[in-house]
Amino acid sequence: MKKFWNWIRDETDGRVLRLEGPIDEESFWGDEITPAAFRSELESDEGDITVWINSPGGNVFAAAEIYTMLRDYPGAVTVRIASIAASAASVVAMAGDRVEMSPTALLMIHDPSTIAMGNTKDMERAIDTLNEVKEAIINAYAAKTGLRHNKIADLMSNETWMNAKKAVELGFADVVLYEGKAEAEETEADDEKELEVEDRLYSTKRMCLTILNRLCENKPPSVEEPDKREKPDPIRIGLDGRTEDGAMPYEILKDKLECLR
Repeated sequence: MKKFWNWIRDETDGRVLRLEGPIDEESFWGDEITPAAFRSELESDEGDITVWINSPGGNVFAAAEIYTMLRDYPGAVTVRIASIAASAASVVAMAGDRVEMSPTALLMIHDPSTIAMGNTKDMERAIDTLNEVKEAIINAYAAKTGLRHNKIADLMSNETWMNAKKAVELGFADVVLYEGKAEAEETEADDEKELEVEDRLYSTKRMCLTILNRLCENKPPSVEEPDKREKPDPIRIGLDGRTEDGAMPYEILKDKLECLR
């Protein structure tokens, strides 16, 4: 069995758990051996634990079980994100009584995904399952951050990446590591400080929709049509991929993207 975790002892003789690489490289969910092995090692000693995370994510059910085990552990649990805690790994990170991030680390949250096949009923069941999994993940994020349900749901739908400072601002982390070692002065402009946190988050979906909305803007009338100089209202695509009237703008995009062929 190839494990994605490893226990070590640091110089202060404390317990250190390192989670590195994809969670559930072989099988965690539905495999009674792997969870049992993790639990056995977790409960084999006592005292406070430091959990270092460097993982792109993996099986959300494996992450959920690790999260629960760490939350149920009687000692204090400090989570430190070394470089990345994305997807399912971000759920594990929420188990920390205190979450600390390296200045160069990233945390990413997004909607759960799966592979499904079958008839219409099978697809509907898969959608219902994903919705319930999302609600379960939101519970973990909300317990740590105190953010509103809808706020967390939007951040997940937009596939949001957070650097250490943004994660602290939103409550996903408690502190940026090593900040006390350098007395850096604040250099941001006053107007930049007034921006809402969500406006400064990187979102793959928002960036793509910005590009699509630019492509969907109606062109101004030509000189040959002076009676049509007034530019009509542009067509806007929302974050759900639909126009204001609820239509999916496939034909609109098809027409607008002809120039790229």
